[in-house]
Amino acid sequence: MQYLIDTVIWLPAILIGLTFHEYAHGKAAYMLGDDTAYHQGRLTLNPFPHIDWMGFFMLIIFKFGWAKPVQVNPLNFKNISMKQGMMLVSIAGPAMNMLIALVGLILLKFLLPMQGQDWVNLLLPLLIPLIQINLILAAFNLIPVPPLDGSKILAGLLPDAGTRLMYSLEQYGPMLLLLLIVTGLTGKIIWPIVNFLYSLLYSIVF
Repeated sequence: MQYLIDTVIWLPAILIGLTFHEYAHGKAAYMLGDDTAYHQGRLTLNPFPHIDWMGFFMLIIFKFGWAKPVQVNPLNFKNISMKQGMMLVSIAGPAMNMLIALVGLILLKFLLPMQGQDWVNLLLPLLIPLIQINLILAAFNLIPVPPLDGSKILAGLLPDAGTRLMYSLEQYGPMLLLLLIVTGLTGKIIWPIVNFLYSLLYSIVF
């Protein structure tokens, strides 16, 4: 029963985090001149086009899953190099998650003095997961391992030789990522990032 209650509380935060993350990738690519996501119906905040059902059920059962990645064609970018364009598109996802966490903290600051009112008591338990999930999504995607956003962000910052090396690792990315997850190293990497991001946003709001 507790598992079902926890799922009901956390599910909206997960859907919002994943949906806005993928939407941000597609919107950033569209603004740079690539309309691939637009034609695939991904420039929407409706969560269903963004759901990978296998990843969704894995998320519900094992607390680890994924959304359907937004497809980007960097050849369509205008007035920007493919390298820099992909970096900006990749930054958009984690940046959106941080923005949602920031909004969540602002709402939290506003609502905390109003505790005791029924509607506030219902909303507060949903805000905490919203903040936490989005910080976790941002931190996880910043890990510089393909196919995560962090790898493309790093590729955009490196000299061309480093960029080519990062993209050459993409075929091994899922294996490396799975290894990080199985060995528990993922948590050791992301929690310091989560704590840093939380401290940063908290200092801005409070």
